[in-house]
Amino acid sequence: MHRALQSFHTTDGIDYGAYGCLIQHCTNQRLDRQAKQLHARLVIFSTTPDNFLASKLITFYSKSNHLREARKVFDRIPQKNVFSWNAMLIGYSLHGLYNDVLKLFSSLAFSGNIFPDNFTITCILKALAALFDVSTLAKEVHSFVLRHRFDSDIFVLNALITYYSRCDELGLARTIFDRMPGRDIVSWNSMIAGYSQSGFYVECKELYRKMGLAGLRPNGVTVVSVLQACGQSKDLIFGMEVHQLVNENQIKMDVSLCNALIAFYGKCVQEMQACGARPNSVTLSSILPTFSYFSNLRGGKGIHAYALRNSYNRNIYVATAIIDTYAKLGFIHWARHVFDQSKGRSLIIWTAIISAYAAHGDANVALSLYNEMLEDGIQPDPVTFTAVLSACGHSGAADEAWKIFDAMSSRYDVQPSVEQYACMVGVLSRAGRLYEAAEFINKMPVEPSAKVWGALLNGASICGNVEIGKLVCDHLFEIEPENTGNYIIMANLYSQAGRWEEADKVRERMNRIGLKKLPGGSWIETSGGLESFIARDVSHGRSDEIYTMLDGLLGLMIEEGYVIQDELDEESSCGKCSSSFGRESIIGKWECPIRPHLTSSTVEDQNALNQVYHWIPSTPSSHLTGFQQVAQSPKKITVSPSRSKACAWKYEG
Repeated sequence: MHRALQSFHTTDGIDYGAYGCLIQHCTNQRLDRQAKQLHARLVIFSTTPDNFLASKLITFYSKSNHLREARKVFDRIPQKNVFSWNAMLIGYSLHGLYNDVLKLFSSLAFSGNIFPDNFTITCILKALAALFDVSTLAKEVHSFVLRHRFDSDIFVLNALITYYSRCDELGLARTIFDRMPGRDIVSWNSMIAGYSQSGFYVECKELYRKMGLAGLRPNGVTVVSVLQACGQSKDLIFGMEVHQLVNENQIKMDVSLCNALIAFYGKCVQEMQACGARPNSVTLSSILPTFSYFSNLRGGKGIHAYALRNSYNRNIYVATAIIDTYAKLGFIHWARHVFDQSKGRSLIIWTAIISAYAAHGDANVALSLYNEMLEDGIQPDPVTFTAVLSACGHSGAADEAWKIFDAMSSRYDVQPSVEQYACMVGVLSRAGRLYEAAEFINKMPVEPSAKVWGALLNGASICGNVEIGKLVCDHLFEIEPENTGNYIIMANLYSQAGRWEEADKVRERMNRIGLKKLPGGSWIETSGGLESFIARDVSHGRSDEIYTMLDGLLGLMIEEGYVIQDELDEESSCGKCSSSFGRESIIGKWECPIRPHLTSSTVEDQNALNQVYHWIPSTPSSHLTGFQQVAQSPKKITVSPSRSKACAWKYEG
């Protein structure tokens, strides 16, 4: 920064290289104000940026949602080169403005003095594919690729395969694929996805097999395409082989992969019955997590019943998956029942039940189970330590946590990872020992991650310590500049301290970056079907009744010591009542019997969790709704029927 600013006061002119690198740094770190100040200095001193510096400015404005400013910079470049053209093309593409990409490319072509490179071609092909454009332009681009020997560039060829696949030119796509001198995972995925999406299921599966023979390991994108082909063609055996590969290679189960697995098995149920195929323990233990992920209690119970009928419940991996599923759906007592019935307990099942109680905030039981496990001679592993330290955090047992943490390396020869360090910071922070937690971070032998700093930020929020919160946020804004939650917590922390100007600055920074606080959403499955809500929603037929009951419920909560906290957008107390999580509980009370074996729901509502972060004690609210609320993560609140009138709503961060 100093070098770039000093260059304005030297007779040698501006150091464009240093200046460009500085703007690039501001772009990467989302330092919008500083980047604009740098640009303003250029304007003040009537300095026309060269192509390198202008390209950096175009990229900055494009990524900070200021395309008009980006275009102004582009238009003022006197002698544009291919890098500045590419920067503007990529800016339009980044925002999905593919028609503008094509218009700008036409201007480039008519300029006559710019030779497109591989980035230009890739950007144009991406736009054509997104628009399903079957005009002659794509053929001309392909011809240009061949004439100017871009046919050895893997990025260009992958873009061509994607384009032709999306435009139902699979023959051309396959010809390009077969002639490629070298293929990467994107090449294979593009061709496999093209076959799957166009209904060429045999070809899709055949190419998938060839991919394995070529020694290339499939990823989640590959598996989703192949599972879709297997589901549409009702190829149960092939699909189960693919599912087994997911387990063997520990491919991450993201939303799209979970959806693909559920859709595949849903479409192949009749085939399974007809051919007598029976899901084995591997299949059961793999598909169970999808039911907890999508809050499908009925499906989870169905798999559990099947496991019992076929004695798969004796399999340690199936039993562990059932425990994990019930716990994540809010039915910890069912998870405990499965654990108690299990035989020959190994570390994996002990860890599952300890993690379950830790996630539900029942620290005493989690610690008791941990001690039982040690008495049984089972050696804990890093996952176990993470679970038990998390439990200590819920109970504020900082001294107990220190003993467990110290025993990791001294007694069990397990070196703490960032995960355990983050747990320890969380324990100390929740116990109000913020400065001890900060000192602990400074002495860590590994680089603190966002999780570590986030744990300290939560502690600062609980204790209302603005100075530590500000210090932590400086790190977090640099590590993960697009995490909305950090901005919300810091803005609320300033607001609670009455420092409104600083709170406004945080909100302004959040808006400049283009981040938005999405309205809270929740849903519940009742006997009458699926009911869904968003914050301030009035579309439900019984909205007036719901809000009247919710107002009364909030009043009772306040009487019991619940404190309304300021939201980022400074909603009123009435606005707080409009948070979606309370409404689905009331609907659940009206629409279905309050019996544990009949109904359950999982509520997604970050706002609700933030509001009641500190509120643990039993309240009359459970008497009104008949539900026990158990928060299992910062993004999920699980609602299960109350087993007695004494049950409380429990919230844990």
